[in-house]
Amino acid sequence: MLFDRLTCLSPSQKQACFCPDAFLCYNPIALPPAQGWQAGEGDQSVDMQSFIAGALGFLLALVVHESFHAWVADRLGDPTARYLGRISLNPLVHLDPVGAVMMFIAATTGRGIGWGKPVPVNPLNLRYGPRIGMGIVSFAGPFANLLTAALFGLPLRLGLRLPGTLSLLFLNVMFINIGFAVFNLIPLPPLDGYGVLQGILASIRGPTSYRLSQNLGALERQGPFLLLFLILVDQQLGLNLLGRFMNPLVAFFGRWILGF
Repeated sequence: MLFDRLTCLSPSQKQACFCPDAFLCYNPIALPPAQGWQAGEGDQSVDMQSFIAGALGFLLALVVHESFHAWVADRLGDPTARYLGRISLNPLVHLDPVGAVMMFIAATTGRGIGWGKPVPVNPLNLRYGPRIGMGIVSFAGPFANLLTAALFGLPLRLGLRLPGTLSLLFLNVMFINIGFAVFNLIPLPPLDGYGVLQGILASIRGPTSYRLSQNLGALERQGPFLLLFLILVDQQLGLNLLGRFMNPLVAFFGRWILGF
């Protein structure tokens, strides 16, 4: 699993993002091989093309995800990320050197973690209040990934004949972005879904929503360790808990975008 970060108060924490192996994880969608979207076994040239397409897709997904967090935070009144040059499609401003190496290892082995540079956000500067504002900023990254997926899936939906291996590249970009969005929307701290859930609870007035928000807040410090433990146990024991949760959602968005 790959980690980006939408920082709020603690820049030492990491926020999870989906792994660049998303296309391999979601082969059960069974796209038609006649359209050239699946490679035959043992085809090393296509495997290399798939790896390159996946790497490019991951970089684009990470850049779009991070820069949209920064852009929405700026639009809501906090210019911190803009002052640091984070509203940019330049991957270099979002990649952490060590995290990038770990991401490469994860991409080649299918296991591991990685991370990007933090996106600093001061929730006290955000319009609509800290929790609702952070909920909107948190949702911005996954939304940008789904929008990117739709844009790259549009030519495939229309049945356009793309030259060379562009169909493979577009398909990888589409599914990786869907994976980023779905994984980040899991409502577990420190994922984006946790911030979205807290924003929703903050918009609902009443003692029940307040108590639930406070109980969730008590788990915030343990959230990264629980998430990492879940990922490692899931991988080592082959339980595929995340896959069972995410595959139907990724399949749904993939089929919806492609019109299947």
